[in-house]
Amino acid sequence: MKHRIVVLGAGYAGAHVAGNLARRLSPADTEITVVNAEPDFVQRMRLHQLAAGQPIDAPRLTDVFAGTGIRLRLGRVTALDPDRRAVAVADADGGGDLPYDTLVYALGSHGDGAVPGAAEHAFDVAARPSALRLRERLDTLTSQGAGGRVLVVGDGLTGIETATEIAESRPGLSVSLIARGELGARLSAGARRHLRQACDRLGVTVLEHATVEAVGATEVRCADGAALPSDATVWTAGFTVQPLAAAGGLAVTGDGRILVDRTMRSLSHPDVYAAGDSAHAVGDNGLPLPMSCATAGYTGRQAVEAIVGQLTGREVARTKLEYVGNHISLGRRDGILQKVDGDGRARPAYMGGRKAARIKAGILAMSLWATSHPTFGLPTRKHRVAGAPRVSTETTVA
Repeated sequence: MKHRIVVLGAGYAGAHVAGNLARRLSPADTEITVVNAEPDFVQRMRLHQLAAGQPIDAPRLTDVFAGTGIRLRLGRVTALDPDRRAVAVADADGGGDLPYDTLVYALGSHGDGAVPGAAEHAFDVAARPSALRLRERLDTLTSQGAGGRVLVVGDGLTGIETATEIAESRPGLSVSLIARGELGARLSAGARRHLRQACDRLGVTVLEHATVEAVGATEVRCADGAALPSDATVWTAGFTVQPLAAAGGLAVTGDGRILVDRTMRSLSHPDVYAAGDSAHAVGDNGLPLPMSCATAGYTGRQAVEAIVGQLTGREVARTKLEYVGNHISLGRRDGILQKVDGDGRARPAYMGGRKAARIKAGILAMSLWATSHPTFGLPTRKHRVAGAPRVSTETTVA
């Protein structure tokens, strides 16, 4: 019987893992199934552009996996049963259980509307459907003429990119960015100045040291009692993961991410691996890796090496697990590249302006191409599965 590998999620991490495994493992011994709710690959790093009104490529997953032997099942994962090694999937045909021998959990994260009213009244750019809903709302405000008020809550990278993108693409709207502390606090001093200048140039009003306590249909209420009028509130103040792993009995952190060893293997269930935002992975610097596309790539590569090594009886190779910096777009013609040191702190030097924007665009284009060609450049030799996978002895925990 073939070894059944099931990959949950076809984002940056899941698509990478599935394609790499398909190229490196013999189809005589393995079958790979990818479960994804959407039929297209979603460029999550560009969803703020989609919301602002720009066209974004979304390759069909059937085209992405064509010729790889990967089976694509369109459906939503509703439950995990690691004791039975099965996943419950709801799809157009009613769904059912999908058994596995090795599971790769790469379902990513979604917007965390933690304050009252955020889930009901705020928009987000964490998924394609929600980004399209925001786009429709912005279209309506734009059609009504100048003066529509957009409030972006959260001054992390997503909030900064969303506010500047909307301001540049829709100059008739009034855009404000609410920051819990100082704007760009994690950036170097020079990068912070560049960011402020970009916000001033684009007409983005920055409200610092403000804590949002509730979101209404037409306003946002802050901890100091201020009520800020808003025609469209965009929530970017946090991301969270689905509760499926915790509900299925896997060992997770307090926020629901799967606890893994250095090889991305679940600490509680050795036939489960996690990659991307769903995994609580510790980097080579001893700090947890942040939720990001780069982390999806690093953890995905390590998971592939671990699975191939375990299944074929080879030594499990260790890949880099690092966090080198942030690439921030400030509209289409400006950006910031901020490197960090080994402790994750911003280095004094940074790059800003058009060159930084072009580099960021190049990184995004390269990520899309690599995802659309998941087996390109990989070894052509197909490894056969050994008699029985070895049990990992890794114990590294955050």
